[in-house]
Amino acid sequence: MSYSDQPGSPGSMSGRRLTNRNTNRYSVTALFSMAAEQDVEVEDDLARAQKRLRDLKGKISAQSKKNFVLERDVRYLDSRIALLIQNRMALDEQREVERTLEEVDPTEGHFPDDRKMQQYSNLFFLLQSEPKHIAALCRLVSLSEIDTLLQTVMFTLYGNQYESREEHLLLTMFQSVLSTQFETATEFGSLLRANTPVSRMMTTYTRRGPGQSYLKSVLAERINSLIEHKDLNLEINPVKVYEQMINQIEEETGSLPPTLPRGVAPEVAAENLDVQTIIAPRLTMLMEIANSFLVTIIESLESVPYGIRWICKQIRSLTRRKYPEATDYAICSLIGGFFFLRFINPAIVTPQAYMLVEGVPAKHPRRTLTLIAKMLQNLANKPSYSKEAYMITLNPFVENNKARINQFLNSLCEVGDFYESLEMDQYMALSKKDLMIHITLNELYNTHSLILQHVETLSPSDKQHLRILTDELGPAPPQVPRKENRTIELPLYSRWETPVQDIQSALMDSVSSSDMLYMETKSIFVQLIRSIPNATEKRPYNLATIAERAATTKDATLVRKGIKVKEMLRELEEQKIVDQADGYKLMQEEVAAEILHLGNLREKVVLETKSLDAVYKTICDHNNYLRSQLEQYKAYLQNVRLTASKDKGSTTGVGVVTFNGKDKKPAKSVVLGPYRFTHAQLEKEGIIVESNVPDNRRPNIYFNITSPTPGTFIIALHYKGRERAILEMDLKIDDLLEKQKDNKHLLDLEYVQLNVPKVLGLLKKVFAKR
Repeated sequence: MSYSDQPGSPGSMSGRRLTNRNTNRYSVTALFSMAAEQDVEVEDDLARAQKRLRDLKGKISAQSKKNFVLERDVRYLDSRIALLIQNRMALDEQREVERTLEEVDPTEGHFPDDRKMQQYSNLFFLLQSEPKHIAALCRLVSLSEIDTLLQTVMFTLYGNQYESREEHLLLTMFQSVLSTQFETATEFGSLLRANTPVSRMMTTYTRRGPGQSYLKSVLAERINSLIEHKDLNLEINPVKVYEQMINQIEEETGSLPPTLPRGVAPEVAAENLDVQTIIAPRLTMLMEIANSFLVTIIESLESVPYGIRWICKQIRSLTRRKYPEATDYAICSLIGGFFFLRFINPAIVTPQAYMLVEGVPAKHPRRTLTLIAKMLQNLANKPSYSKEAYMITLNPFVENNKARINQFLNSLCEVGDFYESLEMDQYMALSKKDLMIHITLNELYNTHSLILQHVETLSPSDKQHLRILTDELGPAPPQVPRKENRTIELPLYSRWETPVQDIQSALMDSVSSSDMLYMETKSIFVQLIRSIPNATEKRPYNLATIAERAATTKDATLVRKGIKVKEMLRELEEQKIVDQADGYKLMQEEVAAEILHLGNLREKVVLETKSLDAVYKTICDHNNYLRSQLEQYKAYLQNVRLTASKDKGSTTGVGVVTFNGKDKKPAKSVVLGPYRFTHAQLEKEGIIVESNVPDNRRPNIYFNITSPTPGTFIIALHYKGRERAILEMDLKIDDLLEKQKDNKHLLDLEYVQLNVPKVLGLLKKVFAKR
């Protein structure tokens, strides 16, 4: 459920008429939601829909963690491959890289013993439920250590991304981290902008399930409709426009007039009347497109994930306290720095990395998206155009929308706090027997090791709980080899608090026994109406009849509840809280309102499930893409090792790589191919990103791919009926991998541009088994 759907959220339930009972610190409706959470016996459509949604959210949380780990592996291998390509990697380094690719073997490795497991259970309960320790740790670790710690924090310790207690605890940690960041900041301008562990944390937080879901629902359609127009050129940099213009003139006429020299200065290009004529309509169109993005984002206010809005709220609140003289514009520039710079704009500039589009957008739409992101950023900033003078021509967009964007950024901050509900969640956590996390051995030992490194700062007194637990645990075990890095289920429980056996005893100080009785009676009636066939249709609800009907069915559970609720009604009548004479009108109205709310809730649950189904599919697709990247690296490294072992003396075997890593001996130089592909085939598979070949000639174009020596490929572009190729290009596998590493996803073949990762995939598919 989203925050607004939760039974305990303000305005969602009907418990407002309880004769001043709702002045209590804990609302009866919130308590109802807690009781309802514990009820697992109802099996109606809503319960089934909620179960499916819960399962789906669990899958998204688990899959998000897998993707985070894979992305980190790909980043690491990118850097190592670079060394390989540059002939600068020793054999022992190669072996270390290969170990990074080993799969975990469930039969290898061992668990910590029972005593250690119990101590880790206590330690991780403390870390999860008192976020101040993790907050301090995130500030203390180095930039090179932060990714591993963030994996544990975001995807393990608080990995259930849709569970309010874990989300609230994680946000409490953010508040502590941000608060310190503001305390230690030396100047306003640098706040939250540098690449620090804190900024990395904020970016990682936006990549969790709810953030991804929001980006997909808000941006995907708009970006996809923009990138369909592959030939729409909206370049406004006068130097580039001038170059494109004279290239076109030269192509059409075969020469250039002396009045149009090459390589002119930016101001000369900007003063050219033809350039100005080309740019003018583009400015209008860019402002229209940017405005459509802006309107979509502003209208999405209510669907921005609660956590992201809450972080915006903290930024505003901390800025007002630390810099009381800061203007509203300056405060909004900081909020915009988080919301646009770290969340929205990266997804607009590289939509393929955020799974919003399939494949890399073509050249012109890619440039348009970059310009849109710059415009939105300038809008959220205190504008500064010193770096790119040509952007000043888009100033009207900024001026016209400045007030509107500030209103939006302020509105983002208007969300409620959660401290009371968190306190209640903590009560619930103490009574739960099934609080657990799934954590790998290396996450366990790494967190243990980081805490020990900084324990004097984290826990100066040896009487503090954290110090007691770390002293008992002793030194942290070393990291285990990757193949032994098993995932374990770690139950979480506290050593110091006594588990609460039931909600009532935990909350007796703030809720009277008659309130509790009323809430429980109402809860049981709602359960009975949901469980008895066709009971929801018969309105108004006759509570006495429903209780009698339940008490006389053949279902033992319903019988027990029916008898119990009849007794509870009698007690409430004795206390003069309800009256049989008016058909228990107050209770009957509230039960009806609950049932109505739950009916609406089912629709919301079904809608949310549908939306998250799409998110889950996208995350799984991205997982497959990352796995294929790793497979390519594996094949590459394996063959480098084979070649290196043949050469003995050399550090690498770059340039003689095969895709077939199963042979014990390096492959002989046998020419493979040619393998033939049509223009239509490569376009359909997304390998051709952009084509300058006229539509009517495309059916006559085909490509031959040959491998004269392992690791080397020739792509030849042919026209039917001509003996010789129009164009040939030699490719080394290293060059393609290097392009991929540098995020240069396009390979220019003059007439066509190819998608580098997909070319690598095609070469692997064609030549792997030859």
